[in-house]
Amino acid sequence: MFTGIVTDVGRIEAVETQGDLRVIVSTAYDTAAIDLGASVMCSGVCLTVVDKAPGRLSFDVSAESVSRTADGMWTEGRALNLERALRLGDELGGHIVTGHVDAVGTVAAVVPEGGSLRVTIQAPRDLAPYVAAKGSITVDGISLTVNSVEDTADAVRFGLNIIPHTAEVTTFADLKPGRAVNLEIDVLARYLQRMEQARAAT
Repeated sequence: MFTGIVTDVGRIEAVETQGDLRVIVSTAYDTAAIDLGASVMCSGVCLTVVDKAPGRLSFDVSAESVSRTADGMWTEGRALNLERALRLGDELGGHIVTGHVDAVGTVAAVVPEGGSLRVTIQAPRDLAPYVAAKGSITVDGISLTVNSVEDTADAVRFGLNIIPHTAEVTTFADLKPGRAVNLEIDVLARYLQRMEQARAAT
């Protein structure tokens, strides 16, 4: 489990094909304190540490994970939002995040608003029941609050406010329209929707 609070921005140093993809990520984490087999969220994707060296962590990314995540994500030079797994007693500063991508969205607009950025993301229509104003959503591993929601015939568009601090400590410093992003809906919204479906079926 994670909180969606990014604690490092890593960068993919190398990508090797070994059946699955072996992705080697540079990081400021003290890798000596990270066990092999530990979980690290990489831009919204929960991955297992399979190898490590000072300043570097290695992960195997399955074809299933590649197919369900943003295009171009697993390429050399790509910056990744990193978060270590939540430990008992840690502060839950964001919301409960699993690191399982529900859909890939597209940044539709980025507009300065005061000192912040107003970001609009377009997502597949089937995510609409899980996106609500003032609710939580994870975008590329970042826990964010939804400010507005607009349903269309084939998509859902929602607005977010990115404060300067968030932009500075994540990969959102250079966010531009057209960028694909990994989305994870709030786990509570997922269960509430499932309960509603079960109630309607009875």
